[in-house]
Amino acid sequence: MIEVGPDVDADDVARAQAGDMAAFGELVRRHQDRVFRFILRMLDTRDEAMELTQDVFVKAWQGLPGWRPEARFSTWLLQIARNAALDQLRRRQRVQFAPLEEGMDIADAKPGPEARYASRQQQAQLERALQRIAPEQREILLLREIEGLGYAELANVLGVAEGTVKSRLARARAALLEHFHPQAGANHE
Repeated sequence: MIEVGPDVDADDVARAQAGDMAAFGELVRRHQDRVFRFILRMLDTRDEAMELTQDVFVKAWQGLPGWRPEARFSTWLLQIARNAALDQLRRRQRVQFAPLEEGMDIADAKPGPEARYASRQQQAQLERALQRIAPEQREILLLREIEGLGYAELANVLGVAEGTVKSRLARARAALLEHFHPQAGANHE
């Protein structure tokens, strides 16, 4: 995950608010992968995620005059992405979790074939466990563990108090653990 500080975005946001499309284009380039990955993991459909990512940036452009610098731009974008993904899930009236991209390893080091296989097995088990928990639990886990949002940012994105974030996160982790069995090759379905 690439961490982008608010000061990095501030100049581009100010220029974009003044109508500078190139500055907004830079914001899109800086944040599009993160927004796309989040939406893809929420929706499980690459085409829908691509389309919705574009919609998120259109909404961001339209809402840019109302953005306030006390909120991080990246957090604000994820809030728009979250709302768009939840709206899409409501329209579909079903919830699924998108598998992580093929060949993506959990470990940073170059593991051998056995370690890569075990890692892929564990990752697949984690994905199945994520599919079995409620969308609200999945989203808070994705925003915290994958996107790296802090408690204050989560509270902002979800529109709840920080204490509520902590309790929801604890319940989401507990629900995930109920369905996650990390023994390689074990089938607990």
